[in-house]
Amino acid sequence: MSKTLTERFLHYTQFDTQSSEDSTTVPSTSKQLVFAEALKQELIDEGFADVEMDDKGYIYATLKSNMKKKAPTIGFISHYDTSPDCSGLGIKPRIVSNYDGGDILLSEGIVSSPAKFPELLFHVGEDLIVTDGTTLLGADDKAGIAEIVQAMCYLRDHDEIPHGDIRMGFNPDEEIGMGAHHFDVEKFGCDWAYTIDGGDLGELEFENFNAASAKVRLKGVSVHPGYAKGKMVNANRLAAEFAALLPADETPESTDGYQGFYHLLGIQSNIEGAQLSYIIRDHDRNRFEARKQFIKQCADEMNNRYGDGTCTIEVADQYYNMKEMIDPNMHVIDLVLMAMQQSGVAPKVQPIRGGTDGAQLSFKGLPCPNIFAGGVNFHGPYEFVSVQVMEKAMQVIVKICELTANYND
Repeated sequence: MSKTLTERFLHYTQFDTQSSEDSTTVPSTSKQLVFAEALKQELIDEGFADVEMDDKGYIYATLKSNMKKKAPTIGFISHYDTSPDCSGLGIKPRIVSNYDGGDILLSEGIVSSPAKFPELLFHVGEDLIVTDGTTLLGADDKAGIAEIVQAMCYLRDHDEIPHGDIRMGFNPDEEIGMGAHHFDVEKFGCDWAYTIDGGDLGELEFENFNAASAKVRLKGVSVHPGYAKGKMVNANRLAAEFAALLPADETPESTDGYQGFYHLLGIQSNIEGAQLSYIIRDHDRNRFEARKQFIKQCADEMNNRYGDGTCTIEVADQYYNMKEMIDPNMHVIDLVLMAMQQSGVAPKVQPIRGGTDGAQLSFKGLPCPNIFAGGVNFHGPYEFVSVQVMEKAMQVIVKICELTANYND
């Protein structure tokens, strides 16, 4: 095998693949294609079959079956873009060997401490890959890519392990909710698949939020403040008033588990006009529909107070809870649970308080739960990943392939 798992991951972090919510292109940033071209060539160099990349940067490849009998064709998928929330340029990863449970000095004045990030204490004695405190790390989801490629190389080099055809898929723009939009499920040709895009050791997710976006626009009237009585309509104030109509305790910072929320992403406003951008989330489909209806009622209330046309709202569904599509295909989950058990990993089955490409792919006809990749504290400079957890993720992938080879027995 030409590279170790750690070497492969560290190499991937040197590519800036940040996606952009403000773009209308696919992928959303051209720099993602630089990494995609390099990854495509790597897959060719490693000897995989059917390696191709389409004009949108979606990469597909195959590890061919080593068996005479027919086994289900399964796939493993990861995204290569990193979050718009934090820079991915000039990442300087560092390995903290045999972590001792104390503070980690990332750079002068920037400390990753278990007092603030208690997740660190689950990894005492392990080798942690951290940032220098000025960028994210990119374990979300380049750790997943490294684990998939390394697992396929391992199977290639260990022909004694039986497996059917295994497909790999790597895509851009997951972080802006567009990763699965152009994924060619028919070309992928799998009976089912797994995204390797979860968090810490043992995480297995096949429930996620139902998701929608809402754009609220408020129309004001600008008049000189000295002569404004009865004339001015201050859209800045209307924006604050609209935000106050939503439940104060139903926000991301006030909820967890299966609790849904309204999340105010941003406000752009002046006297004449304001725009509020929200995302709406709930695991339960009925509550999700009720949330969308309620925010529309809030817009109606603003129009009742200040006149028709003062407030307009656009609500658009983004994705749905994959549980609807996984429940009829629970063998997909059973295989993961068995693979984790045989790999010495304690499963942590939990709902995703977010979304994943697997949710959209499941509704496109490809059952696709999400498995841990090992990263912690995504989307910021305190992101880290354990080398040992990445190795366990790779082992679980290998074991899933082995177990699936005998699925029809």
